[in-house]
Amino acid sequence: MSELLSVKNLSVRLPPGADRSHALSDVSLTLAANEILCVVGESGSGKSVLANTVMRLLPPGVRPDAGAVLFQGRDLVGASEAEMRRLRGAKIGMIFQEPMTALNPLRRAGDQIAETFRIHTRLGARAIRDKTLALLDEVRMPDPRAALRAYPHELSGGQRQRVMIAMALALEPALLIADEPTTALDVTTQGRILALIREIQARRGMGVLFITHDFGVVAEIADRVAVMQAGRLVEEGPADAVLNRPQAPYTRALIGAVPPLLPRAPRPGTDAAPILTIEGVSKTYRKGGGFLSGRPRVTHAVRDVSLSLPRGTTLGIVGESGSGKSTLARCIVRLLDPETGTIRLGDTGAGPVDLASLSRRAMRAEARRVQMVFQDPFASLNPRRRAGELVAQGPMLLGVSRADAMAKARELFGLVGLDPAAMDRLPHEFSGGQRQRIGLARALALEPDLLVADEPVSALDVSVQAQVLALLDGLRDRLGLSMLFITHDLRVAGQICDRIAVMKDGAVVEAGPTAEVFSAPQAAYTRALLDAVPGRGWIPGRAPIPAAVSAV
Repeated sequence: MSELLSVKNLSVRLPPGADRSHALSDVSLTLAANEILCVVGESGSGKSVLANTVMRLLPPGVRPDAGAVLFQGRDLVGASEAEMRRLRGAKIGMIFQEPMTALNPLRRAGDQIAETFRIHTRLGARAIRDKTLALLDEVRMPDPRAALRAYPHELSGGQRQRVMIAMALALEPALLIADEPTTALDVTTQGRILALIREIQARRGMGVLFITHDFGVVAEIADRVAVMQAGRLVEEGPADAVLNRPQAPYTRALIGAVPPLLPRAPRPGTDAAPILTIEGVSKTYRKGGGFLSGRPRVTHAVRDVSLSLPRGTTLGIVGESGSGKSTLARCIVRLLDPETGTIRLGDTGAGPVDLASLSRRAMRAEARRVQMVFQDPFASLNPRRRAGELVAQGPMLLGVSRADAMAKARELFGLVGLDPAAMDRLPHEFSGGQRQRIGLARALALEPDLLVADEPVSALDVSVQAQVLALLDGLRDRLGLSMLFITHDLRVAGQICDRIAVMKDGAVVEAGPTAEVFSAPQAAYTRALLDAVPGRGWIPGRAPIPAAVSAV
């Protein structure tokens, strides 16, 4: 295979005051035509900087200070901006991680694809429209003609990503750079996008530089793999060798942290009396209506859901975006009011309490017993309050003195693996994994009977994710917690959940012990979810995580 891209001893300097001097340090790798090279690593490893260096889209103050980037023998580091404008789109296409921010919200999708042809070709309006329509058909857009006229907000996440792919492929580039193109997508949409990229790449003979942190995606699509850590290339080779016989300790650690698509062994005591019983819960959203907008749009977010959670166990709620998982969780903690049904929590002297029927004032009195850990810890933590105060705030609202509440916060910091000396720091001074631990400590401060965790590890790197899952598992056993765990990641669900309920379009389509659901799924939708997991046939090793990697 001919060499398409060659990165030689590339170093990229960061501005003064950054956490290290270089985003990339002496990186060398090659990509051949008709090949997919996956560059994998955790946040801060330099993956996206590498992609943006090839495209010459680095932010101000970040610049190469050594090495070369050769594309078809031409050094892009020294190329003029006029040369780069001719190459971008025409010879090098790029799919960005978040299409909603990469697409212009004020322009129709068809116009944005067509712009590539208007800038780089002399085609007429009719020919451009025909080519745009053909591209949308090639990327398997469900209704290409409707997509031409649609604005980005009118398309689903998978459809927006298909528009980005169509834009990147418009001029049949020799090199396609895909920067985390499936990270924010549901598992079935992710599977379709990966298959689409692989199919188009093989048909057109492109070279693909595929940036990802997901080893399941790597197992699904890669010909070769390059592993990066803190701006350095630590391992590179054929996908089979890197995935199954990794040489670098860092690679072994990352692969060891990937949960296999296997259910956990059944634990004793999973048949205890229920701490939570949900019966016939429904929630409907209504949007629009009135004289000008016509009939309102009605979305049945949760439809007649009935579930139970045995005390001391974890129930996983899995499904794609829009399935109703998070709406159900918010109904349980009464951030939303369910329209029908009962949500009975635990036992009191007078029997279980129906949270669904409580007034707002009464619910505040019961809030101590059910606490929530949110998906985005940075958004859920007050950026102006110090971490210790955030954890102590709940007990103080219940009348605990400040001194006692801060002492409890100090104890909880140690319990969740944080240094109590860091209590005086603000949220932005912590890493993502550390912020998630603060959110967990804040929830535990009120000693709840039930912990509702809404996608608590979806935004974390794989090694940090493994640590947080192990922490949750340990705390459940140590404190006797019961957990409702919301996730779209079946690998994660298999590692922490005793039972699983699968939701689709607001309804539960299947529920049962995790081992049974994984080994013999009854619903076609459950089978489709399991089949769509990237790298589902690959079982990663279980190497221990070295201290250098496990520091969150």
